Amino acid sequence: MRMVRYLASAVGVVMIVMLAGIAYAWRSQISPVDVPPASSFDAATIARGASLAAVGNCSVCHTKAGGEVFAGGLALPTPFGTIYATNITPDPETGIGRWSEQAFARAMREGVDREGRHLYPAFPYDHFTKVTDEDNRALYAYMMTRKPVRSETPPNELPFPINVRMVLAGWKLLFFKPGVYQPDSTKSAEWNRGAYLAEGLGHCGACHTPRNLMGAEKTDQLYAGGEAEGWNAYALNAASPAPVPWTVDSLTRYLSNGYEEQHGVARGPMAPVTANMGSAAPGDAKAIATYIASVMGEPSVERKARGEGVSKSPAAQSPGVLVQAAGSQSLPVTVDPKDPGAAIYAAACSSCHDAGRPVPYGGLPLRLSSATHGPTPMNPINVILYGLPAPEGERGPIMPGFAGTLTDRQVADLLAYMRKTFSDQPAWKDIEPLVADIRAGAKDTELHSLGSDGNAPANPTKRETSW
Repeated sequence: MRMVRYLASAVGVVMIVMLAGIAYAWRSQISPVDVPPASSFDAATIARGASLAAVGNCSVCHTKAGGEVFAGGLALPTPFGTIYATNITPDPETGIGRWSEQAFARAMREGVDREGRHLYPAFPYDHFTKVTDEDNRALYAYMMTRKPVRSETPPNELPFPINVRMVLAGWKLLFFKPGVYQPDSTKSAEWNRGAYLAEGLGHCGACHTPRNLMGAEKTDQLYAGGEAEGWNAYALNAASPAPVPWTVDSLTRYLSNGYEEQHGVARGPMAPVTANMGSAAPGDAKAIATYIASVMGEPSVERKARGEGVSKSPAAQSPGVLVQAAGSQSLPVTVDPKDPGAAIYAAACSSCHDAGRPVPYGGLPLRLSSATHGPTPMNPINVILYGLPAPEGERGPIMPGFAGTLTDRQVADLLAYMRKTFSDQPAWKDIEPLVADIRAGAKDTELHSLGSDGNAPANPTKRETSW
């Protein structure tokens, strides 16, 4: 009898815990509304929302290749399965046309949709929670005045129990801290604006901060580098691999134009980010740059000297003859002319990267590239295999891909040569298997150009570049 009582008590405790968990996770539905007419929103609010949507890069995740802008359907691979981006056009049946402003704000602030379902953090509400009521109102106005598109979102491909949305309440309990951004009174207005945008709508940490096994950002390693869409998102703190230290001015140029003469071209997921930032409100790019530069911190005297040495060294190199070790004050060193990587570089790369021609007619001298100095060869592998797509509707950089002409071994030889010739970092290990993996997983690697790709409201006429 005693055992029966113990078992009954244990079952009772389990039931109480389960009911408490359900009660905690349950969220009520917000009543649907009629689709608000576009005339109910003033032009200034809509324009503000457009600028904010550009900072948030909203259309990139919510637009599939060849699809209507904001109509969803884009597959987002995660370590846990595939999540499909939702339709956020004002279509009343398949989009958010029946959402009230309250429902929209709850999704942004709490990660819960109109029907009361918890949202997966692939929608970065852990950042969007910081957005103010005023800015959410502007975003709502902008989204509700877009073209409504009827487009059903495919079901997510997730295993049990992750496919049970109530489980997300537990994830939120552990990792989600809701709340609007609170300005730092010790910092300038520009710094606070940058922090608000970078930590909020810009959700920079979603890519540039490493994640734990549960998919949450490691807040104690803010901006220490991460991965996104098959690319390495470089560290934006003191561990930045950029051979020439970033400054507020260089970061501003890069964010606004997608290119900076001492750092190169935005590629992979950063390309549409910079495409959209060119359409953000005046001053927003500089504000973000001000904040990120402060996160990076003032470079040491040694790092500044190293950067100056790299930036002032001769632009052209002669593969297989003489090269200057990046950042080194030593004499040029001789490279073995029989090095297969040197031969490939001379044939395929040198005519663009060493000719001294400006972008888009020439490539960045690789001694200046974060790719050759980075912690992993992932990014240069992507670029070598698949190139840089031409921007649509504007001038910009372009590079052919060599996936069809170079074997995995040849790509590995080329990268080994580039690493030892153009950087002072230790050799990468196990390059060839990584090349094979990236080639095999090409479908999961997003290749973006600097063009808008339909991203709203990217406007290339706002770019200040002289391409």
